[in-house]
Amino acid sequence: MTAGRPLLVFDGDCAFCTTWARRGQRWLGLEHVEPWQFLDLDELGLTQDECEQAVQWVTDDGDHCAAEFAVIASLRHAGGVWAVLGSVMALPGIRQLAGVVYRLVAKYRHKLPGGTPACSLPRVDPD
Repeated sequence: MTAGRPLLVFDGDCAFCTTWARRGQRWLGLEHVEPWQFLDLDELGLTQDECEQAVQWVTDDGDHCAAEFAVIASLRHAGGVWAVLGSVMALPGIRQLAGVVYRLVAKYRHKLPGGTPACSLPRVDPD
């Protein structure tokens, strides 16, 4: 990774995720958007489980965040009106709503347009 160029990490096995990650790359002008399956996750400080559960944003200094926080960080990084949208999404109350929406989309991504059965998250049995 190049300094000053954060990385958006998504699930490349999911057609829905791939479509939206690539749209985000174009719309936000992100240079580094990669499926986790092609990355050295240890080098990035990520696990396969983290990457299967949510999109990840990794900064050039190695910090990372996931899910709605990754979306907010990528919007802020894009600048301009996108940064304003990211700042609004980070506001108390709105951030919690963004988290609920993110989790619903992640849970049902296999049923959304562009999704396939391969997009379905693995079932986690409660202990």
